[in-house]
Amino acid sequence: MSVATRDILVNSHHESFEAVLIAGPTASGKSALALELAQKAGGVVINADSMQVYRDLRIITARPTLEEEALVPHRLYGHVDASVNYSAGAWVTDAGTMLAEARAQNRLAVLIGGTGLYFKALTRGLSAVPPIPPEFRDDVRARLERDGVEGLHAKLAQRDPASAQRLKPRDRTRIARALEVFEATGRSLTDWHREGLPALLPPGQFRALFLAPEREALYARIDARFDAMLGAGALEEVAALAARELDPLLPAMKAHGVPALIRHVQGEITLEEAATIGRADTRHYAKRQFTWFRHQLTEFEWIRPEAASEWLKKVFPSLRGA
Repeated sequence: MSVATRDILVNSHHESFEAVLIAGPTASGKSALALELAQKAGGVVINADSMQVYRDLRIITARPTLEEEALVPHRLYGHVDASVNYSAGAWVTDAGTMLAEARAQNRLAVLIGGTGLYFKALTRGLSAVPPIPPEFRDDVRARLERDGVEGLHAKLAQRDPASAQRLKPRDRTRIARALEVFEATGRSLTDWHREGLPALLPPGQFRALFLAPEREALYARIDARFDAMLGAGALEEVAALAARELDPLLPAMKAHGVPALIRHVQGEITLEEAATIGRADTRHYAKRQFTWFRHQLTEFEWIRPEAASEWLKKVFPSLRGA
């Protein structure tokens, strides 16, 4: 597609925006829609899913296939090792680089994913928490294993009462995060959250849709896709991850289906039991995604998947003949 044609597409609705954001629950058809738009509009697909960033998890996170990635440029997929505690702040930094690249190449940025915090950081800004040195994180994780979550919460209550009060006493991940931030910076995570970084895409610079399938059909699709991923080698992928013996609190180790499949690999439960847990966890996550986007990101237009192509043509009238 020529640069002139792409400019017509981007500006054909009398708006000057540089990105389209495609969100939705897992298994709602986001990837196919993003690929369709990027192909027709000369765009680049940028990942906004917190698990698809990990190179160890191509199958179990349903990343685009190599064939799909070859059709248009794809960015921020599989670029992080599972041993890394990749954060929303790190993603925003990487996404900013990718948006600048798309702008320089005069390409439409198509950001796609189901991680609400990523989209919120992109469009609303993010707290200015500095990077936490690994030694602080490792020390807190060791104390969590030694003293338990109750002991860690008690320590947090001493050091940072404001954060401790707003966290559930058994929320291992958030308690550990709040304590490591306080011990590394000397400031409460609550204080850091008040000092935000600006949005990369302020209002007017993007259009956003949330794919909202009918619930029962979505849940059936989630179950079928989980089984298909097992058939495609997800168990072997998770077994290779388990063999690395990484910290179970790392984000990659908590991807949907991974903890249960690791339990199967370790001989604790059957494969069918692991699959049942994995399917249920994914369905519950999809339910939370509906709730989160409805309350947190009201600028997203909710569209049925079957109407999504027409939505794109409304946004880009020149796509009607594409």
